[in-house]
Amino acid sequence: MRLPTKEKGLWLVPLAIALLLWEFIAWYVIRDPLILPRFSTVIFSIYILRELVIPDILTSLLHFGIGLALAFSAALPLAIGMGWFRNVFKAIDPIIEILRPIPPLAWIPVAILWIGLTHSAAGFIIFIGAFFPILIDSYTGFRDVPKVLVETGKVLGCIGDKKLIKYVAFPYALPSIATGTRVGMGVGWMCVVAAEMFGVGNYGLGFRLFQDFYFLHQMDYVIAYMLILGLVALCVDRVFRYFVEEKLLKWKKGIVK
Repeated sequence: MRLPTKEKGLWLVPLAIALLLWEFIAWYVIRDPLILPRFSTVIFSIYILRELVIPDILTSLLHFGIGLALAFSAALPLAIGMGWFRNVFKAIDPIIEILRPIPPLAWIPVAILWIGLTHSAAGFIIFIGAFFPILIDSYTGFRDVPKVLVETGKVLGCIGDKKLIKYVAFPYALPSIATGTRVGMGVGWMCVVAAEMFGVGNYGLGFRLFQDFYFLHQMDYVIAYMLILGLVALCVDRVFRYFVEEKLLKWKKGIVK
């Protein structure tokens, strides 16, 4: 169902109000650009930094892609084992629950020591952030497959765990895998700043934010890069939702269209 034109633009209203409030508060209330620069100043800062923005975005996306690819490749097979085989779950769950609460930031010294100041080290930090949300949601999807579907699959010829996983469990768990991947992408992107702040190749949104702007107290540049981080995350999320929710999982629609 297509939304009316008025409803499509509904999101512009709160956005415009928020930006106007930002401009008003920064100009008439705070009156200190070191605390809160004006929105117009931040936009002009993006224009000034235009030659740095694209290389920094591409570098951060490279780190994000490395981390997310590793996280998905490791989490999905492990989720199948933990969700489908009880003994695998009992053996691995304690290890997962010990490692899961450790913040990705705490892994930075380990990444530097093991891998060095490389793109792979930054990807490793993002991998730590994205891995656990993908794993938890995915194995929950496999574990919650209704028994009636399993029995029906056996009646229809799915004999053995391999066929049951492929034809019954995996399709049932797809929405959970998609949800876990989306959450993992969000957490992984939040780890980009932490992954790059120690300096990988002198490029990246996180590197520029901390190493160049924050320590020089250039708050308009800092907030400009914060906005860029949010906008890139929004674009990545919208692309993922379009291809996964609107195409792959088109059959699964709730009451909100």
